[in-house]
Amino acid sequence: MDFGEGVVKCLKDKTVFVTGSTGFLAKVFVEKILRAQPDVKKIYLLIRAHDAKSAHHRLQTEVISKQLFGVLKEKYGDGYDAFMTSKLFPVAGDISLDDLGMTDSKLIEYICEETNIVVNVAATTNFDERYEVALDVNTMGPKRVLKFAQNCRQIEMLLHVSTAYVAGSKEGLLLERKFKMGESLASKELKIDIEREVKLADETLEKLNFEGITKEEEKHAMKELGIARAKYFGWPNTYVFTKAMGEMILGHMRGDLPLVIIRPTIITSLYREPIPGWMEGSRTIDSLIIGYAKGKLSCFLGDMNLIMDVIPGDFVVNAMIVAMVAHLNQPSEIIYHVSSSVRNPVKYVTLLNSGHQYFCEHPRRGKDGKTVLTNKLPIFSTMETFHGYMTLRFKIPLEALGLLNTALCGLFSEKYNYLSRRYRFVMHLVNLYEPYAFFRGWFDDLNMERLRIKAQADINSDELRMFWFDCKSIDWDYYFYEVHIPGILKYVCR
Repeated sequence: MDFGEGVVKCLKDKTVFVTGSTGFLAKVFVEKILRAQPDVKKIYLLIRAHDAKSAHHRLQTEVISKQLFGVLKEKYGDGYDAFMTSKLFPVAGDISLDDLGMTDSKLIEYICEETNIVVNVAATTNFDERYEVALDVNTMGPKRVLKFAQNCRQIEMLLHVSTAYVAGSKEGLLLERKFKMGESLASKELKIDIEREVKLADETLEKLNFEGITKEEEKHAMKELGIARAKYFGWPNTYVFTKAMGEMILGHMRGDLPLVIIRPTIITSLYREPIPGWMEGSRTIDSLIIGYAKGKLSCFLGDMNLIMDVIPGDFVVNAMIVAMVAHLNQPSEIIYHVSSSVRNPVKYVTLLNSGHQYFCEHPRRGKDGKTVLTNKLPIFSTMETFHGYMTLRFKIPLEALGLLNTALCGLFSEKYNYLSRRYRFVMHLVNLYEPYAFFRGWFDDLNMERLRIKAQADINSDELRMFWFDCKSIDWDYYFYEVHIPGILKYVCR
């Protein structure tokens, strides 16, 4: 672990290749690199697109034009577009394809000649993604990225973003531990054959196509297959299972390539900079905030006294950059949890109280112009009490409507079918999120703490402030009330 002349100087004249570049975290990463070190040589952005023109269009509309880059736009003024064009180079591709979907052999050769650092942020984060899709992106995608990095002649580092929840549903202190190839969480005896899983997904899809089922039925079957395989091996859902297998491949096949795996917990809106509260998309807790804001949340499922491990996006990106620089050209693999549950734990009740206070003091108006009432929600701290509530309030009335519909020759068929679909959808979501509503683990960050201590000793105070990632400094009451909830309402809930 070595910072050389400091983080900023280490980034000068570097060429960085980033996947998943239109996603939230990658955009924050790119913005921070450009703001901290404008003399970075190039940043190649792998963008899912059919051709270079489409990739450039996505760069303009989904990256450069975003409010996130406002500080840079203000700094460079009329020269903003020229600066961004001189640093950011969109590349049409897809990590689910061989050669990362790049088809121009000369371009591939040129990129491989220049690239110093590869940062893999690409992922599909749907808990119940189709199995073949999740395998392609989260498991085999890292393998393809690794192969690409190994072909880069001046490569100094591969940084891979995973998730802390590859730990599954374990309880207690969860260490920054590497996976062994084929390791299963279900038992020590049970082993995962990743190639067999890929073959199983392909053969299942082929069989479904042969049977001539509808696309919707095929989608459902492939989603169910992913969940079934994940649970068989001890993971709660397809997302974390396929991410864990991706880590296994990287650790097994990296050779002496320097590898840093970043495992964030639940990533939330930016805490400090460049725009406090800025966010794209919605995470688990954000969906609850949005539902509460719109008056569409009828209850809350979870133990309010459990720790909710969240970490602001700017803290994650700062940790990524500091870890990246610290391990340049060091032929080792290291895991970093970017988390808060050990150093600065916050309970679910803190978010709930902040939300209630915020919406009482800043009432929302619905589409009809009427004020959305902010009521204290019933809280269910066990699945048993929740199922009882859902049965009494929704399932029994739905069954009664079904009987009435039958008696009246289908008079209420449309309404019954709609409500039935909604009920099944809600219960499906509950089953997916249950492991996290009652998650009883907390993530050790000893490696991350060592990195903090090393950074505090070796880099100057200006850089420490610039790349600050110590979660102990987060005031959760202030963050939720003053930053996160207003940010979600401004940037996500429109």
